[in-house]
Amino acid sequence: MKLDPFYLIVDRASWLPRLLPQGVKLVQLRAKDMDEAELRREIATAREVCARFGAQLIVNDYWKLAIELGCDFVHLGQEDLAEADVPAMRRAGLKLGISTHDEAELEAALLAGPDYIALGPVYPTILKKMRWAPQGLERVRQWKTRIGDLPLVGIGGLTIERAPGVRQAGADSLAVVTDILLNDNPEARAREWVLATR
Repeated sequence: MKLDPFYLIVDRASWLPRLLPQGVKLVQLRAKDMDEAELRREIATAREVCARFGAQLIVNDYWKLAIELGCDFVHLGQEDLAEADVPAMRRAGLKLGISTHDEAELEAALLAGPDYIALGPVYPTILKKMRWAPQGLERVRQWKTRIGDLPLVGIGGLTIERAPGVRQAGADSLAVVTDILLNDNPEARAREWVLATR
């Protein structure tokens, strides 16, 4: 499987009509703090907008809703992976991405037979408090050596200036949140990322 080299992460579907027209082809909806009805609407909206723009939607965490709403890709953190029914996801045809931060998590992720592995934070990040120190480019190299042809997603503290080094270290795709969502001009920044990763 080949992932687009630029991987946008948004917290609301309302970002998508603004950012997908900039050429974004791979996006994760990481919606938090919503009740189930809101989540269902949010995922359904994201699915529709992604379909309209020919972009791949990845649903963070909510694999049951992803199946119910006819999505085809989910991303799980380690806690969610431990509680998820991976065989049920596979029966429903879902592709699966998994977060990793250390060797034990990489082993657990590989046992689930994922479609990609994410490693982070590559650099210090302001998005959320992390138990893990920044991984650095050497860890990116090690992970790529370990997983071989499986796509590797680098995440955490990524900027356009840092992008070439992370790609050269072995990341197939670069996941970006704050560098776009907190930018004064998110649309222009998304366009810059698309051009920088092509």
